[in-house]
Amino acid sequence: MQMISDILLAAGALGAAIYCIVLARRLKRFNNLQHGMGGAVAVLSAQVDDMTRTLQKAQRAAVTSSVNLASLTERAEDVAKRLELMLAAMHDLPEESAQEGARPEAAPAPATETAPEREEEPGQATDIPVFLSNRKPRMEAAE
Repeated sequence: MQMISDILLAAGALGAAIYCIVLARRLKRFNNLQHGMGGAVAVLSAQVDDMTRTLQKAQRAAVTSSVNLASLTERAEDVAKRLELMLAAMHDLPEESAQEGARPEAAPAPATETAPEREEEPGQATDIPVFLSNRKPRMEAAE
């Protein structure tokens, strides 16, 4: 009886040893940096680093765009205020009265000052007049 138990004990120890060898090989393949899970973890870690850098660049670009958009919005508001002032100034101009039932005729074009003539360069138009105004801009409230 003792001999049977010794044989079973030796067979169990041999089976455990084989099982440990198989597990050691699987663990080695699992942790292999090129083909196993270790490689997958290394690749994922590199991708996380790349994504972090990309996210930081995107955040910087968003901040820059936000600043640019804010300045453009402010500029647009200033231009809108000036346009409102110009429209308010247009209401102050006298209206030209036309004869009833008759269409007003085209008024002769006012005399304009042109830029001094320059020597003609190829590909440049020299017959474009430059309009100069003596009227100074005035600031009025739009209300």
